[in-house]
Amino acid sequence: MSETAPSAPSASPGRRARSERRNRWLLLTPAMVILSLAASGPLLVVLIYSVLTPGDYGGVEWRFSLDSWFAVVVERDFFTEELTLADAHLMVFWRSLKLSLCTALLCLIVGFPTAYFIATRPARRRDMWMLLIMIPFWTNLLIRTFAIMELIRNQGTVNTLLVASGLIDEPIQMLYTEFSVLVGMTYVYLPLMILPIYASMERLNFDLVEAGYDLYANRFQVLRRVIFPLVKPGVVAGSILVFVPCLGAYVTPRVLGGGKQLMLGNLIELQFGQLRNWPLGAALSLTLLAVVMVALIFYVRAIGQEGERDV
Repeated sequence: MSETAPSAPSASPGRRARSERRNRWLLLTPAMVILSLAASGPLLVVLIYSVLTPGDYGGVEWRFSLDSWFAVVVERDFFTEELTLADAHLMVFWRSLKLSLCTALLCLIVGFPTAYFIATRPARRRDMWMLLIMIPFWTNLLIRTFAIMELIRNQGTVNTLLVASGLIDEPIQMLYTEFSVLVGMTYVYLPLMILPIYASMERLNFDLVEAGYDLYANRFQVLRRVIFPLVKPGVVAGSILVFVPCLGAYVTPRVLGGGKQLMLGNLIELQFGQLRNWPLGAALSLTLLAVVMVALIFYVRAIGQEGERDV
């Protein structure tokens, strides 16, 4: 009887793992090259501009200087050359941070019950409710901002209804205030809060909610001890998704603030545009980037700690 020939030895597990790793890197290379050129390249240009000297008529002079970085927080008196805090910049920083935090909080107050309502509807109706949430994203941001302006201006819908109902005698000045900017940004970024919270709510096991009621917990206790801890990743993600774009918002503060309620995005555009101080604009841009990175690090750490507790 003839014996069968021995089969070829299979590749070792180590060699197979190295081959798979090499294939993954080859697949990632095009995307990494594009990201390096499209993101890191312009960022490097901004970084270089931030340490140069502003030109007399715009642009930059190729002389190393850190004055732009100091000008972010301090300014030199024109007559005495005494260094003082840059009150205008600090006020814009504070307004941007305050309005961004307030917008995220307001979006959470409105978005959390909205996401809970949608998640507790029958499955066949959830898509309809989510479609209603997504419809504003199909409209241009500028058009949505002008729609808010028409609602809150002195002769707008809100003031007209208040005057007609007799609650007020004359229109309330809401436009071109921090309130109008807050309302506008809340309307614009509210879907970014609802979507991640709804994604967490949809995976929530509502049997745990019923178990909380069976253990004689009231509604507030169930919300605080059962629902909120389970959907916390969605809350954190939604808060970051709202807070980060609010910091650099430009259109909404420009239109609803009327140039009186500048935020960081408006200040950066002002430096690159009318004032033509490119190094200071670049330094402000990198400062904004640093604040955003701090927010993202907080998000990553919060999600990581949540994952460790789950394990």
